[in-house]
Amino acid sequence: MKISILKNVLNEAIQHVSKAISSRTTIPILSGIKLDVNHQGVTLTASDTDISIQSFIPMEDGDQTVVQVEQPGSVVLPAKFFVEIIKKLPSQEIRMEVKDQFQTFISSGATEIQIVGLDPEEFPVLPNIEENQVISVPGDLLKNMIKQTVFSISTHETTPILTGVLWNLAEGELKFVATDRHRLATRSARLESSEGLRFSNVVIAGKTLNELSRIIPDQNMLVDIVVADNQVLFKVDRVLFYSRILDGTYPDTSRIIPTSYKTELIVDTKSLSESIDRAYLLSREEKTNIVKMQSLENGGLEISSSSSELGKVREEVTVSKFEGEPLKISFNSKYMLDVLKVIDSEQLTIAFTGIMSPIILKPADSSNALYIILPYRTTN
Repeated sequence: MKISILKNVLNEAIQHVSKAISSRTTIPILSGIKLDVNHQGVTLTASDTDISIQSFIPMEDGDQTVVQVEQPGSVVLPAKFFVEIIKKLPSQEIRMEVKDQFQTFISSGATEIQIVGLDPEEFPVLPNIEENQVISVPGDLLKNMIKQTVFSISTHETTPILTGVLWNLAEGELKFVATDRHRLATRSARLESSEGLRFSNVVIAGKTLNELSRIIPDQNMLVDIVVADNQVLFKVDRVLFYSRILDGTYPDTSRIIPTSYKTELIVDTKSLSESIDRAYLLSREEKTNIVKMQSLENGGLEISSSSSELGKVREEVTVSKFEGEPLKISFNSKYMLDVLKVIDSEQLTIAFTGIMSPIILKPADSSNALYIILPYRTTN
């Protein structure tokens, strides 16, 4: 293998695929990035068995020559060193040559580097996915749906299925659900391109979705998603992102979502968020994160918390609309703030079905997102 390639293009591809490298792998070949060179261009691949990422660099991009191939070939280079050294090379053009025993020589400007490569034949083959179920989702919508649910996944490996986000597609609606048993987040969106397609119980690890989100560009391009038996493939421009589907059946969360409420109120999202954030400072010192919320006779809402060492905080939040029974409830303020950070509506609907029933939160101007937080039982 012998090529010259533009540094910025190679570096961008390396940054994409390196997200699949695990620092804890026990298989030496998986600590590397595989390069495949032919007369179409350069393909980089990295994998940790749960996710695999492949990025393709074409010979030309518009009028610009990106890669010049003198000799095709393949090699696996140690990712930790390869990722860092390419960023730090002095010249915009990089020359690479693989010789006997996969010894790889990299030169740029006056810099010359020799790396001991690995046999590409030992690198695992990427999954072969049949493209029967393909949906297209705008990139910014997909990033939003991930951001608005992934914070509610469980971090405990004792229940692996809850460390992922549940994807269901039916009747043109894609729905995400995440829960750690103390809180729940759901976000749905209608997809024009999914006519006649459906799938259920597709659970993708939260950490995988966070990595995917970083790869999706800010400009709004379509992401093609291919769902197979135990794998999902995301196609983002010239990047292929493979993810394993988590084993197991996701619990049925529909039963815990109330359909009628005893109390319902609408508040300004920013005002409530800032108020709870201040109360959180004291509750955090108590190591409980407990903040109390109660309705006032004047129609307002009182937010309060206390610390045995620091004191108390109490403030009123104006309510736009209040219907139903008086309210007094305690909750984990960290969980509440996580929800308030991702709600992009100026006003928020909060609903309750009773004193120890779940707290329901949803954007006042939309029905496509819903959040549930379980309250705390307190002594006063």
